[in-house]
Amino acid sequence: KGNISEMKTGEGKTLMATLAAYLNALTEKGVHIVTVNDYLASRDSQWMGKLYQFLGLSVAAVISDMSHTDKKNAYLSDIIYATNNELGFDYLRDNMVFEDDERVQRKLNFAIVDEVDSILIDEARTPLIISGPMDDYGDVYQKINQLIPQFTEQKESGTAKELVIEIVGDYTLDEKHKQIHITDTGHEKAEKLLSEIGLLAPNTSLYDSNNILLTQHLNASLRAHKLYKSDVDYMIQSDEVVIIDEFTGRTLSGRRWSEGLHQAIEAKENVSIKKENQTLASITFQNYFRLYKKLSGMTGTADTESFELKSIYDLEVVIIPPNIPVTRKDFTDIVYLTQDEKYEAIIIEVKKVTAQNRPILVGTNSVESSELISNLLTKLKIKHEVLNAKQHQREAEIVANAGVAGAITIATNMAGRGTDIVLGGKLKEGANQQQQEKWQIDHDKVVADGGLHIIGAERNESRRVDNQLRGRSGRQGDPGSSRFFLSLEDNLMRIFASDKMSAMMKRLGLENGEAIEHKWINKAIENAQKKVEAYHFDARKSVLEYDDVANEQRKFVYTRRNELIGESDIKDHIDNIRTEIISDLFSQSISAEMNENQWDIAELEKDLADYSIEVDMQQMMSGETQIDNWLKNILEKSKQNHAEKEELVGYSQMRLYEKSIMLQTLDHQWKEHLAAMDYLRQSINLRGFAQKNPVQEY
Repeated sequence: KGNISEMKTGEGKTLMATLAAYLNALTEKGVHIVTVNDYLASRDSQWMGKLYQFLGLSVAAVISDMSHTDKKNAYLSDIIYATNNELGFDYLRDNMVFEDDERVQRKLNFAIVDEVDSILIDEARTPLIISGPMDDYGDVYQKINQLIPQFTEQKESGTAKELVIEIVGDYTLDEKHKQIHITDTGHEKAEKLLSEIGLLAPNTSLYDSNNILLTQHLNASLRAHKLYKSDVDYMIQSDEVVIIDEFTGRTLSGRRWSEGLHQAIEAKENVSIKKENQTLASITFQNYFRLYKKLSGMTGTADTESFELKSIYDLEVVIIPPNIPVTRKDFTDIVYLTQDEKYEAIIIEVKKVTAQNRPILVGTNSVESSELISNLLTKLKIKHEVLNAKQHQREAEIVANAGVAGAITIATNMAGRGTDIVLGGKLKEGANQQQQEKWQIDHDKVVADGGLHIIGAERNESRRVDNQLRGRSGRQGDPGSSRFFLSLEDNLMRIFASDKMSAMMKRLGLENGEAIEHKWINKAIENAQKKVEAYHFDARKSVLEYDDVANEQRKFVYTRRNELIGESDIKDHIDNIRTEIISDLFSQSISAEMNENQWDIAELEKDLADYSIEVDMQQMMSGETQIDNWLKNILEKSKQNHAEKEELVGYSQMRLYEKSIMLQTLDHQWKEHLAAMDYLRQSINLRGFAQKNPVQEY
């Protein structure tokens, strides 16, 4: 029906999807099953492929490193498994081709989005962009990078109305929005330092129009140093800065931050600085998925986002109750004053639960945090596995063993996406009778001991991600438990939870190592998370509102482009353009409405010469008095020029030239237009100061 089904972990979403996929594939228009990574696309297409093939349907996986021919054949299948990135990029690439048969995709018919909340919400904050290189500013970033240590932070307190500056500095940090604002003293310092190293001409302002790029480079460098951390926001992999997805903990290889931020981080980390890119084509996930005739999805956690899914995609969330009621015990959160005390408490909890011979999954929000806990366990010689962006190749194997008695697994947000944690470990395919009996004994023992225990090392900004972590335990009626450990130094608590909480904890006179546990605290944390979710929703909505403007234009340009590609002969179209342009040029210089002494004959001859039309106007005017006939003669001359060229190369070759030049020109103008739109979008927010709605102005 084009809805989203919310089903708990281990209830069999991957299997259920085969019913809707089979039914919709019978129309022979193709069904796309969208997954979060290439591994799951390949695995699911093989697992479920047996069923589809038995029912007489063809199935294929589309992955990033396929050849053009293989990809094109894969898209002809009845059922296609692919990632959201690959589908979106293929759509954009298909709208950059010069020949109809270079396209790989068919019309977008029906999609089932697996982990629909992750794809349609978390990943929808960054649009898909295909870009080409532009000017190289690598040396500018390196020079500015060396100046950053000389800038200091300004400390402020109070509200916007009554702001108190405690320490005067060069910039203020806005951690909520990951932005930096340079103060007046910061500007003076920047101008002085930049002119000393020769990047700014003496006695000129940073705000002169020709220094706009320099301001952007400085801002990007400050953000890179003060707001973006290695192993939290990104990691270094063989001389490259690779973004870490803040929601799934996976690496986003090939994706780059825009507005110079990526280059600034490359300079900070001393890796080679890649050229900045110019947008050639872009689309948001929201607008890409709205192109499907029918859209649907499935996940374990969508209800908290049902408002957004309805308002942006017009998708209803249908909650499907579990086959067997959930018996997992979810304990209230424990809050400590400092992070050190919190980590100490987590280690004590790990020891306590391991003594009961139960498996443990420790969920963290960053690679940094997972490695910190891992180091503490290693010091105590406690055996464990770490699953983060650095190990995602071994993901399935680590998750398969996470349910073994006494196993300890530390995972960033990606815990077990698409692979269930089975108590007692996963039974190997093709296991014999003896192995099956041993597995059953192991499984029953872990169940009797209390099942999998989840430890959350901090709360995520989204309640959904916390629910996903908890949902790894207690599948299909299994026993289990979960508990989150927090500290007032955690990002969520520090940036979003109210100051009242820390004041209350200090008033209670908490000693080092002591913690507080109360349902009020849980309520306060949930409110903080709701605030952040609302803020992120606004951010995604804003990206979409701007893309909606571009989307109308994108649809028009892509339709025009497709028409051009579909036509083998655009001779009449070219004739019309030629007539229109020459008529315009003529009427600007000569017309019956003007006085004769206003006619600019020399200018007209010069303009016509630009189009290789050589005309002696004086001679023409002496032999003919009608203005209309002068224009006719000029048009005839240009038509003759075109015919002569056609004679040289031949009819079919000329049609080919016309078409490819037309497409190249359209692409060039579209690219220039996108660049202009990018600049406009970066500055349009200033209209807000004039009490105007920036999107409306845009």
